Amino acid sequence: MPDRIRLGMLTPSSNTVLEPVSAALVAGLPDVTVHFGRFRVVEISLRDAALGQFDMAPMLAAAELLADAKVDAICWNGTSAGWMGLDSDRRLCAAITERTGIPATSAVLSLAELFRRAKVERFGLVSPYTSDVQERIVANMAREGFVCTGERHAGESRNFHFADVTADRIAEMVEDVARTSPQGITVLCTNMDAATATPALEARTGITMFDSIATSMWGALTAAGTDPRRLSGLGRLFDL
Repeated sequence: MPDRIRLGMLTPSSNTVLEPVSAALVAGLPDVTVHFGRFRVVEISLRDAALGQFDMAPMLAAAELLADAKVDAICWNGTSAGWMGLDSDRRLCAAITERTGIPATSAVLSLAELFRRAKVERFGLVSPYTSDVQERIVANMAREGFVCTGERHAGESRNFHFADVTADRIAEMVEDVARTSPQGITVLCTNMDAATATPALEARTGITMFDSIATSMWGALTAAGTDPRRLSGLGRLFDL
């Protein structure tokens, strides 16, 4: 294992939560640093213009710039595969590795892997998105073998404003879906901070939380060859 692990994160341009939360997650690991590359994302909807924000070219360009920092793994720290299908992230990660030679993963691919490891077949879904985006996420996750028992969403499409969803509102939505008896709950948005409250939410509901910033960190550490269990105490997923 190298003396220093550098994790590269592809980041939506209007995201203000991801960077500080990611840095806080690894604050106790002095050998791990997190580095970010942005590309433009301002709206989450099913409009063609919004879907076009996730064309591969700008994402690969951002990944190439991260590669200049000699990162050990690159993670697409966003959740577009939720409504665009997980194959979109599979293609992106393969293209990043082909272009840079660096292992690549994503928030949503890591979520699916963690669900399988934890044997989660029924999950609760919390997001800031609109109802049509939420419906697409539920359908795409069902195609991967994961059935949504209950969902809550804030009805917002402006990516910058996802960060305005309060901790109390997130907790309320999590507790609502917990009542539908899922085996795990995902907060699917990397511009909405549930990772900070995950230990408290797990204690309150008794259900493992799969916040998407945390799943990204798990995936990036794994891709870089570092044991995510080094983050034990920050949520049950890091013990899987």
